[in-house]
Order: sequence, then structure tokens, then C-alpha cells
Amino acid sequence: MGLLRYVAVRAALIIPTVLILYTIAFIILRVLPGNPVLAVLGTRSIPEEQLRAIEHQLGLDKPLYVQYFDYLWRALHGDFGTSLVIQGRSIAADLRDRLPATIELATAGLLVSLALGLSTGLVAGLRRGTRLDTALRVYGALTYTLFIPWLGLLLQLVFGVWLRWLPVSGRIDPSVNLHTVTGLYVLDALLTRNWAALRSALAHLVLPALTLGIVLSGPYTRLLRNHLAAVLESKFVLAYRARGVRERRITLHALRNALIPVVTYAGLQFALLLGGAVLTEETFDWPGIGTYLVEKIQYRDYPAIQAVVLVFAFLVGVISLVVDVLYALLDPRIRY
Repeated sequence: MGLLRYVAVRAALIIPTVLILYTIAFIILRVLPGNPVLAVLGTRSIPEEQLRAIEHQLGLDKPLYVQYFDYLWRALHGDFGTSLVIQGRSIAADLRDRLPATIELATAGLLVSLALGLSTGLVAGLRRGTRLDTALRVYGALTYTLFIPWLGLLLQLVFGVWLRWLPVSGRIDPSVNLHTVTGLYVLDALLTRNWAALRSALAHLVLPALTLGIVLSGPYTRLLRNHLAAVLESKFVLAYRARGVRERRITLHALRNALIPVVTYAGLQFALLLGGAVLTEETFDWPGIGTYLVEKIQYRDYPAIQAVVLVFAFLVGVISLVVDVLYALLDPRIRY
């Protein structure tokens, strides 16, 4: 009951978090100099009467508090408005098209980073003080400093141009027909048993996921290595060894304790990936929400930017809640 009560309270706190971020985005967009209508039209040579007519049509001439609550009320009902750039284009439709692509890329990148980071961190923690430990610690420091576009272009050059093993852009081959259910191409291909689409979607996902995974694996290597080394020198491990417990079982218990900070970092990293995969999306021409947000910022598309902020804030709140629950499952000492 304590955990359920905590989940209910944390879920309720998502609401003020979303409102605060939406308010900040709303204020910043209005404070910045310039006119969104002129930014969309790309010209300043427009008659004053026509400019005022367009602003009235878009509702930009209303008082700020009216714009604030009007958009918020419609967003709560699932209506994020229409784009200022493409008149009549539903922003909700754009989000449905773009958000699954970013979620798919972020999930694949996180899985690759966990596979690389946890395996190297585990080996370094068990072989601490050796040359292998030193080499893996250097790997952890080096990969985190890599520039994503540089690494992405390098992988494109090697696997796409020289070896011709993998595609270098897009999400799926244009010649492949896929019936979308969730917007996640790999999952949709599995659900519809479209094996040709599955092969194509996985092939397109490998390089961007590998790029993100390699760069993000370094912190996991160092984090798990350091915590595992500390746990293996703790008193409860010494007590286990004194009782003759097998080393493999001791390692499993130590690994469970060392994974607690890793879970926190993974949750925060996934939340950042949803909005921080812009460089990867640009490098691999991946049609995700990051490139969409950059495009809308360039045109100062108020409704689209506010919609992305609202969706991101909600997703980050949900992910933080999931991380807290996983904390309780991994560490029996934690009680809510």
C-alpha cells in the first residue's frame, strides 16, 4: 500500500511539472524578439493590414493570458492546434508520425549502450587493478567524448559506403510496404509478420542505434565498474566469503546492489534521449521529433513547440516514476 500511495502521489506531481515547463516555454517564446508570422513568411515586406489579419486569424493578437489558457485547455483535450508553417496541418498528426521514430531510436540506443556499458563495466569491476581494467576505463572515458555526427559519419562510411552492408539514412526502404499499427516499425513488422519490413527496419536502425549506444556506453562502464568494486569490498561480501558462498552467487548479489545507481542513470538518460537525439537524427536523416522541434524553432511555430514541450514533459515524468518503482524492486531496503 505504501508503494501504491507513492505511485499515486508521484503520478499527481506530473501535472504541475508539465504546467511549469509549459509556462516556461510559453514565456520564452513570447519574450524572444521577432514576429512568428514574419519568420514563417520569410520576409518583412508585407503590408501592415495583411500582417494584422494573419495574426488575428492565428489568434496571436489575443491577450497573452487568453492564449495561454486557450491552448492549454485545448491541449488537455488532445487538440494541439495546427502548424503556423503549414496551414491546416494538425500538430497532433505530426507528433503521431514523428514521436514513434524517436522512441524507437532512443530505445534501441539505450539497449545498445546498456549491453556495451554493463558488459565492459562488469568485466572491469571483476578484473580491477589489471591492464584489462585500465583499458576498459579508458574506453569509458573515450567513448563519452566522441562527437555523435563524427562517429555516425564514420560508421556510414565504413558500413554503408565501403562494405555496403547497411543503409545510411531513413527508417525503411521505400520499396517495402508496412502497415503501421504503433508507428514503431520494428514492432509493427513483428505484429503484422512482415519479415521483409522487419529486415529493412532493423537494417536502418543498426547504425543510428550503434552510434548512440557507443557514445552513451562510457558512463555505464565507469559507473558500474566503480560501484561494483566498492560493493565487492563491503562487509556483507566478506561475510559471504567467510561462509563459503560460491563466488558466482556473491557476484550476482554484488551486481544487484551495484545496478541501483545504474537504473537511475538509465532512466534519466532515456528521458534525455527523447529530446537529445537531434544530432543522430540529423546525421542519419531519421524523421524523429528532435528534427521536427529544430525545424519548428527556426520558424517560431508557437503551437508546435508548445506541443512538443508538453509531450516531452509528460514522458519524462512517467519515466521518472518508472525509475522510482524499479528502485524499490532492486533495493529491498527502500520503503515507501
